[in-house]
Amino acid sequence: MDVPEPMLARTVTTLPVGEGLLYEPKWDGFRTFVATGPARIFSKSHRPVNRQWPELVKVLESLPGGLLLDGEVVCWLDGGLNFDALLRRNVAGRDRARALARAEPAHFVAFDLLRMDGHDLSRRSLAYRRARLEEVFDAVTDPHLDLVWQTDDPATAREWFEGLRGVGIEGLVIKDSRRAYSPGRRRWDKLKSRLTTEAIVGGVVGSVHMPRALLLGRWKPEVDKLVLVGRTTDLDGHQQAVIADLVHKAGSDHPWPPTYTPTWGADRAPYSRVRPELVVEVEPDVAVSHGRWRHPVKYIRPRPDVQLGEVPTGLDLER
Repeated sequence: MDVPEPMLARTVTTLPVGEGLLYEPKWDGFRTFVATGPARIFSKSHRPVNRQWPELVKVLESLPGGLLLDGEVVCWLDGGLNFDALLRRNVAGRDRARALARAEPAHFVAFDLLRMDGHDLSRRSLAYRRARLEEVFDAVTDPHLDLVWQTDDPATAREWFEGLRGVGIEGLVIKDSRRAYSPGRRRWDKLKSRLTTEAIVGGVVGSVHMPRALLLGRWKPEVDKLVLVGRTTDLDGHQQAVIADLVHKAGSDHPWPPTYTPTWGADRAPYSRVRPELVVEVEPDVAVSHGRWRHPVKYIRPRPDVQLGEVPTGLDLER
């Protein structure tokens, strides 16, 4: 299956307003492509993930063949979006995924249509693609399939931005209705309710089995290696348990010295090196010094759906 690189968004700090702009809620889920006839589900890195989402495979069979949709897989539990449910599904085997599909059903929220009747639509304008997408969803009745809300009214967009935080909407995505789909390019804008970014876990304060905080790395192109850029604030008990299941003790080939003792304020606790393979989302402030985030950053969550190569370099917020 020929699946493109996802079109991306750049971070903005104020709401853009202008001719042809459309506004959509930014869903807190896994970016996903789905194809029909037969139903196939792909992560944004093109990994087949039908096994993780059996309830979606079933309902996608009801759509016409020859579609390729871009969207987000989300879990809606207890009145809000639940990212932990997505993490549980991400590592589930076939039987466990089926059980979770019954207990914590997922939804696919479509926001773009790249192929229809087998014909490529990516070079057409977003306005055209949206019109065709709405035609497809006119016949959809299953609650597992949703069409993203969209408005051209900045006032309505601001109401969404302020009013939907409590249910897990991360902010807004702003798109030009006149543009074609640009794989791998940041041609959309995103306005987040908080500025977050990704980093690679290279070590933990405390033990691998009971991590108290995370030591964060970023690739530094000038020296072509992973360097330490910060540490997180202390994790709570739930966060410790989640991270302990995802990190693994490193071998001698770790790029950081085994006896390094980080210093942030008065905290001089020794650390344990872990294999630099887990990406996490963090919320840094603007203070930087000597190539690091000067203050401990807030840990948000693991991001197993983000590849190491997608993590920004240096101290940039996005790649």
